[in-house]
Amino acid sequence: MPVTRTLGSLAAVLTLAVAGTSTATTASATAARHAGAAGLREVMFVGNNWDGTADVVRSSGDFAKIGRINVIPDKDQRLTEIYLNPVKLAYFLGIRQGPGEGHDQFVDDMYTTPDGSSVVVSRPSFADVVSIDLATGHINWRFPVSGYRSDHMAVSPDGARVAVSASTSNTVHVLDIVTGEQLGSFAAGDKPHENVFTDGGKYLWNMSIGEVDTALDAPWLDWTKGDRHITVVDAHTYKQVKTIDMRARLDAFGRKDLSNAVRPLVFTPDESKAYFQVSFFNGFLEYDVASDKITRSKTLPENPATSKDRTTWVNDSRHHGLSMSPDGASLCVAGTMDDYATVVDRATLREGPLVPASKPYWATVSGDGKSCVISESGADRITAIDFATGQKTVSVPVGDHPQRVRIGHVPADWTGPSAG
Repeated sequence: MPVTRTLGSLAAVLTLAVAGTSTATTASATAARHAGAAGLREVMFVGNNWDGTADVVRSSGDFAKIGRINVIPDKDQRLTEIYLNPVKLAYFLGIRQGPGEGHDQFVDDMYTTPDGSSVVVSRPSFADVVSIDLATGHINWRFPVSGYRSDHMAVSPDGARVAVSASTSNTVHVLDIVTGEQLGSFAAGDKPHENVFTDGGKYLWNMSIGEVDTALDAPWLDWTKGDRHITVVDAHTYKQVKTIDMRARLDAFGRKDLSNAVRPLVFTPDESKAYFQVSFFNGFLEYDVASDKITRSKTLPENPATSKDRTTWVNDSRHHGLSMSPDGASLCVAGTMDDYATVVDRATLREGPLVPASKPYWATVSGDGKSCVISESGADRITAIDFATGQKTVSVPVGDHPQRVRIGHVPADWTGPSAG
C-alpha cells in the first residue's frame, strides 16, 4: 500500500523536489534505458487534432516523416453512441463549435508505452483515452473519462502511469499505461488542463484554466471564468498536498491585470523555478517554488496584425506553448495569436529573433535537445528552431491542425501499422 504524505507547506514540497533529479531528465533517461534494452527508435508523435491522425517523425535532424497512425479507427461506433445520446451529442457539438473552432477534436495528447508497442491517446470529442497497437492500428483498451471531454495528459518518469484531465468534470484520472486500469483520480479546479509530474514522479501538478469557450473575455468579466488554481497531489495516493491560486501571487507582484489561468508550464532542471503562460497574455511569468512568489515577468512583442478583440483569440490563449532547453538556459515560446515563436535567454529574459509561424500551438524539445519544435496549427506543419541561434532550421508538413508534439518510441523498423 502506498504511504500517504502530509506536507503542510509548499516549501516542504520544494525540499523534496529540489533534492531529486528533474522530471524531464529522469523521464528521458528512463526512456533511453527502455529503448536501448528493447531495440527501439526514438521518434516524435504529432497529433493532428482535426484529422484524427498522428504523424510519426524523426526526433531530431531533418524530422522526416516515418509513418502515420489513425487514432480514431472506431469513429463510426463512437459517433453512433454519441448521436443516440442527447446529452453526449450536445457536448460533442459544443466542443466542435467551441474549442474545436468548428471542427471535431479527435486527438489531443499522446504517449507511448515503455516497450514501444502502443501509443496512448486522449480524444477530446470522444471523451476518452485509448491505447492503439502500433503494429496493427487496433485499439487495445479504451477508458471513457468522467464527463464529456478529455484533454492534456502527462506520463510518469518511469513510463508506467498516464494522467489525463477530464475537462467538464473537473477531474484528473491516473491510468496504468499498459492496461488502462484507473489507479486513482483527484478533483481539480474548473477545466483542468496541463499536467506535470515532479520530483521523479512523487508529485503531480494540474493547472486548471477555467471557462475558455465563452465570449465573456473583457478584463472586468474575469470573475466569470471560474475557479482556476494549481492542484498538487501525491502521485501515489492522489491526495491533495497543496493548491496554488496565482491570483494572490500576481496581485502581490503588481500584475492585477493578468489572468490567473495558468496554461503551459515548465520547470527548470532542478525544479526550483517554474515558467508559465496565462490567458490573454503575450508573454510568461517566473515562479519561485521555495518562496511561493512570482519573481519575474516577460512581455513579448505584439503582432500589430493581431486583432485587439480578445473574443477572437483561440480558447482565451494569446501565447500557448512553452518549452525549455535541457540545460535550462533557454525558453522557447509559441506566440499563438501573434504568429511567431522565439527563443528567450532565461538569465536575461531577452528574446531572440521572432520566427514567423502560423498559429503555433505547442512547443517541445527535440530528442537531441538542440532544437525547439513547434506545431504550426495554421499551416499544418511542424518547425524546428535552434536553441543556440534562435533561427528556424527546418519545417515538415503534417496533418490537419497539429497541436501536441511528444517524444516517444517505436520498434526500430517501424513504418506504420499493418492495418492502419
